[in-house]
Amino acid sequence: VQLVESGGGMVQPGGSLRLSCAASGFTFSSTDMSWARQAPGKKPEWVSRINSDGSRTAYADSVKGRFTISRDNAKNTLYLQMSSLKPGDTALYYCATDSGNYYRGQGTQVTVSS
Repeated sequence: VQLVESGGGMVQPGGSLRLSCAASGFTFSSTDMSWARQAPGKKPEWVSRINSDGSRTAYADSVKGRFTISRDNAKNTLYLQMSSLKPGDTALYYCATDSGNYYRGQGTQVTVSS
């Protein structure tokens, strides 16, 4: 099983980024997926989840209205579109399975700073 995130970087407050998570080694199209993040010195925080066919999503209050989770089952890829970014969004973002066996990726760093 592999989950490989990409798309992180440094962005100014108010900016946008799109994270991707390439999945392999399991049946992605049958698996619910999540994004989570962890800032230095803080506990991991769940960000968003999406069910296997993409018809249902959920968001943490801290990102609701600013982040959008989506997936392309034909490409075995999960996405997180982030907009109106704030310094408080700075963290290591990682994708993880949200059904069946638990797997997570190594993460991609997002830094929001002026």
